[in-house]
Amino acid sequence: MKKKVIEKLAALITVAFGLVAALAWNNTIKAIFKQVFGTSEGVWSMLIYAVIVTIIAVLVTIKIGNAAEKAK
Repeated sequence: MKKKVIEKLAALITVAFGLVAALAWNNTIKAIFKQVFGTSEGVWSMLIYAVIVTIIAVLVTIKIGNAAEKAK
């Protein structure tokens, strides 16, 4: 039981750090987006931002999945 608790805590801490990193990148990407497109306000710019970030997230997730499979 103690081993499972430690494993779960390790997983939760890892996810928490991942969330913090994601939020930091979110702010960075928003700043870059604002600099490139001039504004980050408005529905269209937010929609474009969301689509771009989603595409990047999917591609990176696929790459990580492929790398994990090769590591097995």
